[in-house]
Parts: sequence; structure tokens; C-alpha cells
Amino acid sequence: QVQLVESGGGSVQSGGSLRLSCAASGYTPDMGWFRQAPGKEREGVTSISSGGTTTYADSVKDRFTVSRDNAKNTLYLQMNSLKPEDTAIYFCAASATYYSRTYTALDTKRYRYWGQGIQVTVSS
Repeated sequence: QVQLVESGGGSVQSGGSLRLSCAASGYTPDMGWFRQAPGKEREGVTSISSGGTTTYADSVKDRFTVSRDNAKNTLYLQMNSLKPEDTAIYFCAASATYYSRTYTALDTKRYRYWGQGIQVTVSS
């Protein structure tokens, strides 16, 4: 069982930046960030493998950067040029085994472990 704890959320004006962190209690092959806005389904934002391969949703490309420190089992998300439509609860996710790579990187089914979520609010 891997526990995930997010930090770093908050409120920012449009065009601003925030950095999210996710501390994991152990190693996992793949980690990702998902978000869920009110009334919408949870969507994949970005993911990163243990080897550093990254995937981004089109909506955040060139604005968000994902990274991980394998020594610290910590995942990061640097969010720049934030827009009001980025407002959502952001969830950290981690896979359990390499076999979960049957699913694509931004598919929720790839990930077994989830953080409690953290609010990000971008005002115009």
C-alpha cells in the first residue's frame, strides 16, 4: 500500500504560477496528476514514469511541467501561465505495478493509489 500526500495548492490570479508536490510512502513505477472541476469528470493532466518519460494533456502542454525525485519518492507539478479553466481539485496518482501500463498514461485505470486532492483556484 502506498500513501500519497499532496501539498502546494491555493489561489492565484490568471497568469500566475503554482507548484504542487506529492509525497509518496514508497516507490511506484508511474505517477501522475489528475484534476476534477465541479460537475466534470476527472481528467488526466500529466504523468511521468520512473525513467522520466512524460505525457501531457493538450490543454496544459507548454504551461505545466511534471518531474519526480525518485530518491525522495516525490512528484512535482510546476504550473505556469495559469488560466481560470485550470481551477479544479488536483489529485496525485501512482501505479502499483508495471503491468498497469496496459492502460495509457492519462487513463485513471493505470493508477491504484490516489491522494486526497488539493484545491487550485485561478481567478480572472
